[in-house]
Amino acid sequence: MSPAFVDNDGKFNWRKVGYHARSAFAVLLSVAVLAGGGYFVFQQVSQAWTAFRTEDDFAGDGVSEITVTVPPGASVTQIGDVLVEAGVIKSTGTFRSVAARNPDAQSLQPGRYTLLTELPAETALEMMLDPENRSVITVTIPEGYTLGRQWTRIQTALAEQGIEITRDELAAGVVLEDLGLPVWSRGKVEGFMFPETYQVAEPVNPLAIFQSQVDQFKTVISEIGFVEGAEEIGMDPYDVLTIASIIEREVNQEEYRDMVAAVIMNRLALGMPLQMDSTVHYALQDFAKVTTTAEDRAVDSPYNTYRYTGLPPGAISNPGEAALDAASHPADTDALFFVTVNLDTGETRFAATADEHSANVAAFQQWCQANTGRC
Repeated sequence: MSPAFVDNDGKFNWRKVGYHARSAFAVLLSVAVLAGGGYFVFQQVSQAWTAFRTEDDFAGDGVSEITVTVPPGASVTQIGDVLVEAGVIKSTGTFRSVAARNPDAQSLQPGRYTLLTELPAETALEMMLDPENRSVITVTIPEGYTLGRQWTRIQTALAEQGIEITRDELAAGVVLEDLGLPVWSRGKVEGFMFPETYQVAEPVNPLAIFQSQVDQFKTVISEIGFVEGAEEIGMDPYDVLTIASIIEREVNQEEYRDMVAAVIMNRLALGMPLQMDSTVHYALQDFAKVTTTAEDRAVDSPYNTYRYTGLPPGAISNPGEAALDAASHPADTDALFFVTVNLDTGETRFAATADEHSANVAAFQQWCQANTGRC
């Protein structure tokens, strides 16, 4: 037996046992208090660190889905402000710091982003860099539309993407001095609004859309040598643009466009009226059919090329690249007539004489009889 628990004479002493038991308990209690206090301190330090770390940032995986729109030209700081206002992140400064450490942040683009509220700034940036979370508003404008029909197309396309814009707002965007029209435009807009698919930034600015169209027009005519082609055939570029606008409305097959350009120019050279149904449609603002009636052709309008010789006073549509190229580089032919004899295939026949043309017209009429309501 341990001497700590016996007397000097070797007898068991309960008082000594109790003393040592109390001492052992005190030690164990002290250890327990120290251990418990350490855990408490650890908890407090951990909570303080978390609070410090998240004072200017959220922690977690986000809460609710939200769509955020970044305007064009926004800096990283401005993007951070947008995210803070939307409740996505807590601090613009934190977002800016995170972006400074990520070189890909410089590639952030304007558009709509699908994010979550209450995200850590780093997570928000990563989501914005993922193309799957970005959507872009686009408007596709077909070839051959007039300015008015383009506006309707723009309104419809934006409405489908949740954006309403009025006709008056579009009209207010036609600021001639800001559009960047070519010097030979004669101050007119019709014909210069190039048909293409365009990205539209929010908030929607009609002037910016129109400027993009004019810029694209100038890029295309530069690539195809439009102005140089007009000079080679001895015509003013604006008149050639007007011809291109007629070509765009008269035929839809690229292989025929330079031939139609030649027919128009041959008739102009001879002083013959152009007699183009497309110009009458423009005068009437009725584009529902391909032919005209005697009543249609009697309309008193400078755009009625049955009634007035020469070119109409301006473009009747906004032509695409193929029509612009054809008008500035017409085919070498003596044809004076053409008619599309099959509206499904677009087959078009050309003739140098009225008799030949009459035979082609008969073929077209036969097709129309076999396809009631199409002509």
